[in-house]
Amino acid sequence: MAGRYGHIDYPTLTKRGVLLGLGLFALGALGEFALAHTGMTVPAWEHTLLVDAEWLGVLLALLSPFVFGILLPLTE
Repeated sequence: MAGRYGHIDYPTLTKRGVLLGLGLFALGALGEFALAHTGMTVPAWEHTLLVDAEWLGVLLALLSPFVFGILLPLTE
């Protein structure tokens, strides 16, 4: 019997969401670190992109367990 949303593997979605969030955070942080230590000059939009990747990564890593691990399985 399929649930309300079909056959969704919530544990896998939770793990992948957290890993994607951590990856985005690491990409943004390492990019900013590399730019700061090499002394490269880049346009402001690139700094904004890296900082936004950090924020989005933190948000995704924190919300994925709540949404895919708690909220959606309870609504089935």
